[in-house]
Amino acid sequence: MSDLLYSEEEEALRAAVRDLLTDHCDTTSVLARAESDAPHDLAAWKALADGMGLAGLLVPEARGGQGATHREAAVVLEELGRAVAPVPYLTSAVVATEALLACADGGGPLADLASGRGIGALAVGLHTAPGATYATVRADGGALHGELTGIADAAVADVLLVPADDGGLYAVTADEVTVTPQTSLDLTRPLARVTFDAAPGRRVGDAEPAVRRALRAGAGLLASEQLGVAEWALTETVRYLKDRKQFNRPVGGFQALKHRLAQLWLEVVSLRAAARAAADALATGEDTDVSVTVAQAYAAPVAVRAAEEALQLHAGIGMTWEHPVHLRLKRAKADSIAYGTAGAHREALAELVDLRAP
Repeated sequence: MSDLLYSEEEEALRAAVRDLLTDHCDTTSVLARAESDAPHDLAAWKALADGMGLAGLLVPEARGGQGATHREAAVVLEELGRAVAPVPYLTSAVVATEALLACADGGGPLADLASGRGIGALAVGLHTAPGATYATVRADGGALHGELTGIADAAVADVLLVPADDGGLYAVTADEVTVTPQTSLDLTRPLARVTFDAAPGRRVGDAEPAVRRALRAGAGLLASEQLGVAEWALTETVRYLKDRKQFNRPVGGFQALKHRLAQLWLEVVSLRAAARAAADALATGEDTDVSVTVAQAYAAPVAVRAAEEALQLHAGIGMTWEHPVHLRLKRAKADSIAYGTAGAHREALAELVDLRAP
């Protein structure tokens, strides 16, 4: 395993992304968007994808991308998680992009996604774990029929990558399908039902290896987004408890709260190690399945607990709609079932390391 510490280039990337998100995705604007019919911040997406060239990080230079690795993408996702930025980075620049990288004929859509000219979405339910079964549509001579649900960021996708019952993965333009919003706990990553009524699709490759590769990368890098959420929760809670006074002393000075924060800090730094290991494994191809399942088995409970602790320790103000903690709690809860639950990943890990339950 290589060095998991952040390089100077990765820290410079983090600083640039954080500056951009500070300008575009402050809490007030994210909350206002979440309450509207258009939660995605396409101006922030354009700045990230087009202005900074981040949409093509995972795409080789020969295929129109930046030729970076999953480590750099993980740093971007940490910052996006910290800001709960309503942009389709994970779904388009990671999951859809990885699916196309596994396809022989994915060149056209891949170039659009890598340049930021287009947004892609893999038409597989967000809850689907790597290696799990997934729903397909019926292919009939290049026309697709059926309905798929729980598709994240389908509302802003220009192209959908759709698995069909003939084993193929089809690229379908968004104007050929009907996208119906579904109720989602996480207002910043909306889900949708996608209906195909003889929608014309172009076969770009085989569905099974493409979906498996895409979901594995999604699960592995989701841990970095969850790390960003958890770090925000810890940092903001510590800051609040230093300022908030009770009995004429800072609340953070009370021993019971110090213990809770110390325990949370230990869990968050452990999550950072697991998330970095998963990103590095995806980049190098070493022990990838094990590293990804370990990260996902650990990440969800920590991110949820960090957000819950932030809400509780902010007391009354934490329970209000105006306070940003509820956006992080909803993202953490939604992420805890995205790309497989922690329990599903523990079961997968048991198989991988031959430690099945008796």
